[in-house]
Amino acid sequence: MRRLPKRASYDVATVHRILDAGLVCHIGYVIDGEPYVTPTAYWRDGNHLYWHGSRASRMLEAVASGARVCVTVTHLDGLVAARSGFHHSINYRSVMLFGRPRRIDDPDAKHAALDAFIERLYSARVSEIRPPTPKELKATTVVAMTIDEASAKMRSGPPLDDDEDYALPVWAGVIPVETRFGTPIADARLPRNTPLPGYLARLIGNGLGTPRAAGRRRRG
Repeated sequence: MRRLPKRASYDVATVHRILDAGLVCHIGYVIDGEPYVTPTAYWRDGNHLYWHGSRASRMLEAVASGARVCVTVTHLDGLVAARSGFHHSINYRSVMLFGRPRRIDDPDAKHAALDAFIERLYSARVSEIRPPTPKELKATTVVAMTIDEASAKMRSGPPLDDDEDYALPVWAGVIPVETRFGTPIADARLPRNTPLPGYLARLIGNGLGTPRAAGRRRRG
C-alpha cells in the first residue's frame, strides 16, 4: 500500500472480518481488452470467495476460465467533517483481493456452495426451503476463488486538522453512517398466521455488521 500505508493491513483475520460484514462485492475483470466492474453478492468459506449467477452471464463466463480478477468490498462507516476542506474524509473499511476464479461443475459441490450462501444470510433456512432442482442447478454458474493476495484499508476516528485550525469556530466531527435491516415485509401470498422464523428476528437484531461466514457445508 503506497498511499497512506498506515491505514493498510495485511492481517488475514482483519480481511476476513471485513468480508464477513459485507454482502456485495465488485469484481474487476477484462473482456476483449475492455475493463469491466460488476457488483454481485458473495460469500466466504475459509480462504475461498464464492459468487454465482445465471449461466448466461458474460461476467461469469469470462472469469470462470481462470482469468485473474480483482475483487473489492467497502463499508462506509461515517462522514468526517474537518475544519478545512483538505482534511474532510470518510471513515471506512475496505478490502482488495486478487485471485483466479474457477467454475464449480460437480453438482453436489455446487449444491453445497449454494446452501452455504443461504446459510450465511439465514442460519437454519436451508432445512426449511425446497432444494434446487437439477434444472436450476444447471442454469446457475457458481465460481470459487482462492484468495491469493489480499489487503485491507481502513480509516476511523475524528478529523485530523492542522494545529492552527483547531481554534477555528467551525463544527468538526464524525457523522456515523449505518446500514441496518428493516422490519420484514411478508409476501402477499404468504398463508395467514405463518410465523416469522426466529433466525430472521435475530438477523434484524444483529444488524448488517454481523452476517456469518459461510458454514462448512461443502460437499464433494
